[in-house]
Amino acid sequence: MTTETPAPRHETDVTSGPGAVGAAVAAAREAQPWWAGIGFAGRKKALDAWRVLILRRADELVDVIRAETGKTADDARLEVILVADHLRWAAAHAGKVLGRRRVPSGLLMFNQSATVEYRPLGVVGVIGPWNYPAFIPIGPVSAALAAGNTVVLKPSELTPAVGQWLADTLAEAVDGPRVLRVVTGSGETGAALCRAAVDKISFTGSSATGRRVMAACAENLTPVVIEGGGKDAMIVAADADLDAAADAAVWAAMSNAGQTCVGLERVYVVSEVADRFLRLVGDRAAALRTGDRPDADLGPIVLPRQLEIIKAHVRDAVARGARVVLGGTESFTPPYVAPIVLADVPEDSVALTEETFGPVLVVNRVTCVDEAVDQVNASAYGLGASVYTGDRSQGRRIAGRLRAGMVSVNAVIAFAGIPALPFGGVGDSGFGRVHGPDGLREFTRTQAVTSQRFRPLMQPNSFGRAPGTMQTLVRMMRALYGR
Repeated sequence: MTTETPAPRHETDVTSGPGAVGAAVAAAREAQPWWAGIGFAGRKKALDAWRVLILRRADELVDVIRAETGKTADDARLEVILVADHLRWAAAHAGKVLGRRRVPSGLLMFNQSATVEYRPLGVVGVIGPWNYPAFIPIGPVSAALAAGNTVVLKPSELTPAVGQWLADTLAEAVDGPRVLRVVTGSGETGAALCRAAVDKISFTGSSATGRRVMAACAENLTPVVIEGGGKDAMIVAADADLDAAADAAVWAAMSNAGQTCVGLERVYVVSEVADRFLRLVGDRAAALRTGDRPDADLGPIVLPRQLEIIKAHVRDAVARGARVVLGGTESFTPPYVAPIVLADVPEDSVALTEETFGPVLVVNRVTCVDEAVDQVNASAYGLGASVYTGDRSQGRRIAGRLRAGMVSVNAVIAFAGIPALPFGGVGDSGFGRVHGPDGLREFTRTQAVTSQRFRPLMQPNSFGRAPGTMQTLVRMMRALYGR
C-alpha cells in the first residue's frame, strides 16, 4: 500500500477526528457483552440479515464506492460480491471453528476432561485502506463480529462514506446497540485508535505506516495484525498456456488501475517463451481504455502523490536500461495513468524493489524456473504470487518454494476470492491473517479448560502423594514412550 494519505478530494459530513475515538471505543465496549451473549447462532442471524441488506442495496454501495474512489463500476461491483461472500463465510463457520471442542487428555491426565475454545477479545479496532474500502475492511470486521467482538472502524479519510455506509446498514439490519462504530479523520485518528486500549488492531496499508501502527500499539501492548505492501510476482514456465498467463497478468496488474496490494507488479518468464509472452501482454494492455468514460477499464489514481511515485519508478527503470514495451512517461494524464509495460528491468531498480501501486507491469526473462524462484524470493515483500505452468503438480512444487503468504497456480489472486483461505504475508508484507479459520481465531483468545471426571488412582500433583508414585510413573513412561 502507499505510505501517505492526502486530504479528501471532497467534503463529507462523516467526520469525527481523534477526539471521538474514546467515546466510540467506550460505546463499543458497553455493547460487547450483549453481542457476545447472543451466541454464535444469534450473531449468524444478525450477520446474515446484514448480508441480505447489502446485496439488496448493492447498486447503492457501488455508487458510494465509485463516488469516493473513482474506480470503474465493475471494479466496485467486484468489491460488493466479495463483501457478501466473505461475510457469509464468517457468519456460517464461526461456531464450528471457535466453539468448544474436546481434546485428548493423554496418559498422565486420563481422569481429566479437556476442552479448548476461542473467546472474543472485546473491542477490535480496524484501520482500513482506500483502494478497496468495502472489501478489505470486511475481512477483519466480519471475523471480529462473528467471534463476538464489537468493532471500531477507522476508514481512510478518502473513503469515509463507505465505512459509514457499512456501519449504518448493519445497524439497520440488527436490533440492539451498534456493534460496528466508525471514527473518521486523518492519521491522527488512526493513532488515537491505536492508543485507545482496544483489544486488538487490524491494519491494512503501507509497510511504513504499519511500523508506526505497531509502535503506537506497543504503548498498551495491544496486539496487531499487519497487512502491509506487496510486490507480487508471477512465474511463467516454458510449458505454460501463454494466452491464459498473459490475460491474467494484464488483469492482475491493471485492474483497479494497479491499486491493489496483491496486484501483479513483476513477471519472470522463461527466455524461450518470453518474446511471445511479451507480445501477448503488450497487445492486451494496449487495448485497455483509461479515463473518465463509461467504458473505461482503468479509473484514476486516487492518491495524487502516488502519481509521482509511479512516474519515478518508470523513469528509474528506463534510465537503467529497461525496454519500454508499452506506454511510458506519456501515459500520465493526471489523475489517470494508462497501462505501462516494461521489459528487462535491472533487479536493483526501484520498479522492482519498491511497491509501485499503479498500472505498471515489469516483465523480465530468466533462464529457468529456479532463477525465477530466486528473483521472486529476493524481495523484502512476501504477500502473494502466481505460477503458470502446464504441469499442475510442478506448479504446486514451485508454489511451495516461494516466500509468499499466498500463491495461485494457473490463476491470479484466486486466494483472495476464497473466504476459507487465510489472507496475509511475510516479511515487509506483515503478519497475522484475515479470512478463513485463521482469520476467525485471530480475533479471539484461546481458553483451555480441564474438568476432573474422577479421582486418579495415583495423584502426582500433591505433596500427599503415596511413596513411589513418581518412580512408578517414570517406569510407565519408559515402557510406553522410551523406545
